This record gives sequence, structure tokens and C-alpha cells, in this order.
Amino acid sequence: MWAPYKKRLARDLDRWEANGWVTNDGRTAILSDVESSGRNFSLASALAILASVLFGFAAISFVAAHWEEMPRLGRLVLLLASIWAGYGVAGWLAARGHGALADAAILFAVAMFGASIMLISQMYNIDGNPPDAVLMWWIGALFAGVLLRSNPALALAMVLVCVWSSMEVLQSNAVHWPFLGGWAAVTGAFVWQRWFPGLHLSALALTGFLISLGYLLGRGHEHTAVAIIGMLVAAAVIGAEKVLPDYDHLTAPILAYAVVVTFAGLYALQFFENTSLGTLIALAALTLVLLLGAISYGLATANRGVLWLGYIGFSLEVLSVYWKTVGSILNTSLFFLVAALIVAALAYMALRIAQRGRSSTEAAV
Repeated sequence: MWAPYKKRLARDLDRWEANGWVTNDGRTAILSDVESSGRNFSLASALAILASVLFGFAAISFVAAHWEEMPRLGRLVLLLASIWAGYGVAGWLAARGHGALADAAILFAVAMFGASIMLISQMYNIDGNPPDAVLMWWIGALFAGVLLRSNPALALAMVLVCVWSSMEVLQSNAVHWPFLGGWAAVTGAFVWQRWFPGLHLSALALTGFLISLGYLLGRGHEHTAVAIIGMLVAAAVIGAEKVLPDYDHLTAPILAYAVVVTFAGLYALQFFENTSLGTLIALAALTLVLLLGAISYGLATANRGVLWLGYIGFSLEVLSVYWKTVGSILNTSLFFLVAALIVAALAYMALRIAQRGRSSTEAAV
């Protein structure tokens, strides 16, 4: 169940109860039903996940250390037993209502599945493309996550999709378009599970892919396309927020990632490409205006992600422009003077608009 939905529902129920539309018993029953429809993630759950990771590394280290001393049949039995032991423990825990701990056991089994792929290929001297092994691993993790409805296994699948794609890119130095297929498959599983943190992970992976296009397409000089993609997505999301305000818990984070993509494209154009001083100043001015717009929109819509990204981007942009033009004191000071005048003018306009709004409200009263 979506965590933002729970918070919003709790706030709405408080208001409805205060208005007398919902009784206290009804409020409690509704919240209890919502809580029972999802898994709670506690400190014990987090520690269990970390423990499963450590168990996985311990098992892999043990097998690797005693690999040569064991017969092949013993190696295979040990690896398969480790995988099924993980799933067996997960079933035992799930049957006793420890869903989060069962997820940790599933994660261990998926980790052992990946280790088995590597060790068996080594045992039988199977020559192949190393990313193919990771491909098999993330597909297995995806199946485990879907069949057992395990969010940590799905999260591992998305991480493995990124690792698989990165390995392919390092080998070919070209865009790895099949990444989009793996990304879509795992993202679809996140949507089916209605797991909001997983969608953040998907958005983060896609953001990295879009930014990488600027460094891989057009011999590494397509940052303009990246910035345009980011701006188009941002415009589409703002439009969607106006039409579908009830889905702001989905559109708000997407807008934040679109701001990151736009800024990454513009930043690369300014500081990773050979640009003239005039082009640099024009791009810097455009970047600052867009960031100010993002900050303004974040304040108006209470989108904290966009607001803080705007602040961070503005600070990074100003600092980078300073270092880029520090050799020319006159140009540096001129740029900051113009930027300061623009920001001051915008602040004055915002103040006048706010005063006009208050005057209209008082007149209406």
C-alpha cells in the first residue's frame, strides 16, 4: 500500500471525524484495514535484510574458499541446497506471519542463485558474455519477486538490470537500449505490487539512463537532447498535475526527477563542452531562470523535492560558473551582477503579487 496514501487518508479521516462524517470506530476500522493490506517495514525488517546480505556473502566466501577441495557433485548440491533453504525458511516465516523476515530469506535465496550462476560457469569453464550471467540473474530475481510478491527481490532485480546494462555499455561504449525492456518489466512489477519506494528506484534508474544518453549519443555531445527531454517531461507533469490533482503523489516525484535530467543536460553543456563565454553566460542564465522557476513551483505546490533540488542546483550552478570564469574577474562580476539584478527583480514581482492577493482578499471580506 502506498505510504503517501496512508498519510493522506489519515489526515482526511481526522478532518471527516472532526466534521462528524465518520465515527471514531469507523476511523479506526478503516486505518486498520489499510494497515493490514500491506507489510510494515520496521527496524527488525531492515536488520533482517542486511543480515540476509551478510549471510549471502558468508556463504559465497565459504564456497569459494573450499571450492577446490569439494567434488563437483558436492558443489552443485551445496549451491542448490542454499537456494532452496532460503526459500524454505521464507515459507516457514511467511506461514507464521513474519512477512518482512520472509522477504529477507527470499533475498538470500536470490543472492545464492546469482552466486550459483557465477560459480557453475567457472566450474565447467563456460566461456560467454559476462553480462549474460547478470541478465539471467535479474530475470530470476524478477520471477522470485513476482511469484512470491517480495519487494526486496524486485528491488534487487532493478539494481541488477542497471548492473547488466552498465556492463554492456562498458563493453560497447554505445547506448544499451535493451535496458528499457528490463526496466519496464521490473517497473511493471512495482506497479502491480503498488510499492511506491520501488517506483522511486525505477525513476532513479531511468534518470541515470536518460542522462547517460548525452554522453553516448552523437559521440558524447547530445546533452541538448537530454535537457530538452527533461523540460518536456517537466512540462507534461505540470500539465498532468493541473488535470489530475488527486495523483500529485505520483506526479510530484516525477517532476523532481525531470528537474534533475534537465539540469544535468544543461550543466554538461556548460562545463563539459567547449563553449564560448557568451554561450556559457546564456546557458547559465537559462539554467538559473529554470531553477528559480522550479523553486517557485515547489513553494507554490509544497513539492519539497523540487524545492530542495532547485536550491541545490542553484548553488551548484553559481559555484560552477564562478570557478569556470574565475580567470576573468570582470566577466565573473558582471555575470553575478546581472544574475543578482534578475533575482532581485523576481523577488520584487513576487512581493507585489502577494500584496495584491492580500488586498483582493481584504476587499472581498
